[in-house]
Amino acid sequence: MNVLIVYAHPEPKSYNAAMKDVAVRTLSELGHDVTVSDLYAMNFFPVLGVGDFPDGVQDPSCLNIPREQTHAYNQGTLSEDIRAEQEKLRKADLVIFQFPVWWFGMPAIMKGWADRVFARGFAYIAGRKYDTGLFRGKTAMVVATTGTSADTYAPDGIDGDILSVLWPVHNGLLRYTGFDVVSPFIAYMPARMTPDMRAARLEEYRQRLLNLDKTPRLFFHSAGDYGLNERLLPGVLARSGIQRNV
Repeated sequence: MNVLIVYAHPEPKSYNAAMKDVAVRTLSELGHDVTVSDLYAMNFFPVLGVGDFPDGVQDPSCLNIPREQTHAYNQGTLSEDIRAEQEKLRKADLVIFQFPVWWFGMPAIMKGWADRVFARGFAYIAGRKYDTGLFRGKTAMVVATTGTSADTYAPDGIDGDILSVLWPVHNGLLRYTGFDVVSPFIAYMPARMTPDMRAARLEEYRQRLLNLDKTPRLFFHSAGDYGLNERLLPGVLARSGIQRNV
């Protein structure tokens, strides 16, 4: 496989960096081609705006981001840094998003990477989403650390179910664009782990990577479970993420 690891942590000695290194080493030993986008090391610019369109915009009087992204993608005129990341993503069979959970989401630099790289025309277009998404056939996995314990991210925990916390990433970014999404691998509160515990968790991650084809995928309702209003049909039991029957 071609593997892309999108990695966001500013400290090279962090536990996130150690997890990224385990992935690179393990997947390379398995014979996969591994590419890393180290967003902090790249000094990746995360702010979507008029600078994404260096050849100018179609309507200078009002910046319509979806329209300008689609036009620039089709013309091959998106900014060079975006096109470079899109090419990595285009080649990838597996994409791993490695990051610390900050304020219940991805770091801003990674969110900005998604805003700019998952441009309309490249990552989605009208009529191509979820089951028919443009990245259908690709696989993605979130690998993350947290600052609090697994108990706080339990379904009855004070921070809420980790799958609900990650729903905007799993469903809103990855499944929306067609990815099959592997169950996330979470290292809870590594700052409170002993060195032996950290090493053991890294070994568990290595085993996950060795057995990725056997790892469960997250469940998402298929298009056939929804009506024309894109709400679950009567009688369909809500089973995925934060959806519920009303």
